[in-house]
Amino acid sequence: MDVVEVLVSVRKYDGSSHWHYSTVRLGEDEHGVWLGVRAGTVYGKGTEQAVYSTREPRVVLIPREAWWTALFQAAPARLDVYCDVTTQPRWPHPGEVTMIDLDLDVCRTRDGGIVFINDEDEFAVHQARYSYPADVIARATASADWLRTALTADVEPFVGTYRFWLAKVA
Repeated sequence: MDVVEVLVSVRKYDGSSHWHYSTVRLGEDEHGVWLGVRAGTVYGKGTEQAVYSTREPRVVLIPREAWWTALFQAAPARLDVYCDVTTQPRWPHPGEVTMIDLDLDVCRTRDGGIVFINDEDEFAVHQARYSYPADVIARATASADWLRTALTADVEPFVGTYRFWLAKVA
């Protein structure tokens, strides 16, 4: 099987570059497309090409029709799940997936399984700065609420499914 590299390109609502990093397409299942991030992968932010390098393997889930993406991290990362609330991801071509970051993040800690929503203050500021339409605000809020419930209630793919894909990277 050929290795397919995929650039993850995240933008802000005004179109400016936010995060960008390279992954490897691992496969897909009923939850969406799974991308692998090897330890040592360099993440860029905005116009900067190298902001930090990952210490642990990761997998990214790109759902087919949802307003979020999920990042699953191996130890020693403090968070085992980090979900970004985004617009629905788009594939301009098989080597790139892009989405707009809508600020809200839903996370789960490795130790204790505490689930929390992060950056609600940034979401409020950006609603005014970027003039988020009402439907975007509603979808973002609904996605964050669904993710919080799913992570708390141990709904797949947040329980064990991701471990299968993470093992392919580790």
